[in-house]
Amino acid sequence: MSRLPITKTPKPYVGGAFIRSESGRTFPVTDAAGNFFANIPQCTRKDLRNAVEAAAKAGPGWAKRTAYNRGQILYRLAEMLEARRGEMIDLMVTLGCDRENTTRGVDVAADRLVYYAGWADKLEQALGSVNPVASPHFNFTVSEPMGVIGVIAPDRPPLLPLISLIAPLIVSGNTVVALASEKMPYPAILLGEMLATSDLPGGVVNLLTGFRKELIPTFATHAHLRGISAVATAEERKAIRLGAAESVKRVHFVDPGEGGKIDWWGDEAQGLEPIRQFVEFKTTWHPVGA
Repeated sequence: MSRLPITKTPKPYVGGAFIRSESGRTFPVTDAAGNFFANIPQCTRKDLRNAVEAAAKAGPGWAKRTAYNRGQILYRLAEMLEARRGEMIDLMVTLGCDRENTTRGVDVAADRLVYYAGWADKLEQALGSVNPVASPHFNFTVSEPMGVIGVIAPDRPPLLPLISLIAPLIVSGNTVVALASEKMPYPAILLGEMLATSDLPGGVVNLLTGFRKELIPTFATHAHLRGISAVATAEERKAIRLGAAESVKRVHFVDPGEGGKIDWWGDEAQGLEPIRQFVEFKTTWHPVGA
């Protein structure tokens, strides 16, 4: 007896669960040959607000985790990506990506997670300091996570930039609400499945799919988002800056702009600076001998 294969229903990953769009809307994506591949949930402003609530709820617990534990969890996520490496590569090639570049990108994405896992218990030594003062006090500066950070990933490549933007934010204790590639969102769906089966607590990373023009204004103006890390066009940058000024949030545009491009495969796409962009610094004075 013949049977129809059971196809997967793609769902974004929010609050540790797989959700359907609040509006019930979807948009189609096609494969490299132009054939229908899947219907992707078209997330709304309400979905974004729900994701921010989930990230805010997960924030205090994640920030209290030890640096060692956060490093372990990022390394575990790299293990999950490595285990499903072939599946991710085949998926992206089916959707129209070049196999050679895709293979390299998936491998670099796993390596980047390991790279930031290594920073987990070292970033405080690099960012914090003991300050000399002209009084009988000890003076310390330590870094703290800012809170919920919005991430707006570029359309291509669909996976490596997304991971490169998320990893430095969560290693320092922030939580994330990320908007995946609009043109090729399915790799983010697969990444969500990896997050769900890793040790990362639900709500620390939330992945939305949908249209940039609908969601970017809400990213910019949402008062509970403490910052935005984005790859954006000139028009999108203007909207983000205006909204961020109104809601008082930190904004960092990762790409150089003015037609320039970032080398996501190179060393310029990783380092201490992406971590530094979204931490705050607290200075403590303590009397000598007390």
